[in-house]
Amino acid sequence: MKLRKPIIAGNWKMHKSLDEAGALARDIKIDLGNCVELDIVLCPPFTALKTVGDAITGSHIKLGAQNMHWEREGAFTGEVSPTMLRDVYCHYVIIGHSERRMLFSETDETINRKIKSALAASLRPIMCVGERLEERQASRTRDVIRSQLEGGLAGIKEGITNMVIAYEPVWAIGTGLTATPEQAQEIHLFIREVLTGLYDAATAQTIRIQYGGSVKAGNAAALFGQPDIDGGLIGGAALDAASFVAIAKSALRK
Repeated sequence: MKLRKPIIAGNWKMHKSLDEAGALARDIKIDLGNCVELDIVLCPPFTALKTVGDAITGSHIKLGAQNMHWEREGAFTGEVSPTMLRDVYCHYVIIGHSERRMLFSETDETINRKIKSALAASLRPIMCVGERLEERQASRTRDVIRSQLEGGLAGIKEGITNMVIAYEPVWAIGTGLTATPEQAQEIHLFIREVLTGLYDAATAQTIRIQYGGSVKAGNAAALFGQPDIDGGLIGGAALDAASFVAIAKSALRK
């Protein structure tokens, strides 16, 4: 039995109207609302945060956002601040997803600023790291992930154990490709080794590391059964209640 409590987070990306988001959250709540063995997090689009938050009220499910700005307020058209997320009772926020890095030019420096700001606002960051296919083929996976961890966590000491790291190989996101459980475990263990170097062994053993990248009900149990995989950051499969619930329940058996 793992000492770290598994965490299953659903990243809904740019999907779901208000009605659809509320219905999905309520359906998930029926099966997982009373679950205390796992941390369940739903991360809808900004427009649906309050709707989903209202739907999960009275349950153990937590609300998360998909992104945020590092400033508390200001002339940043189109952005959302950490204090705004706290206003709608967000507990978690995804930071540094590969789509943000690739499509919106986020860097390790901006990710680092966001993480510091999130922690200062009592939000729990889910920091994403992962390599592109060409980087894996060039045997650069470890170099890329080490650089992302060192850059994203630079200067962060206080609150580090409140963070979650999500390993998402970019080549497996939305492609149907998935790292084998052994491949995923190898990189999760490497991430924990890097965290040991940045902090210490006890701290590294406390931090939860999720896997993301085409996780489905059919492969979740094998992935979550690995010693250093502490749950999943679920994309497409999180958009269907039955699929998401089945994935979450796979983590209960570990």
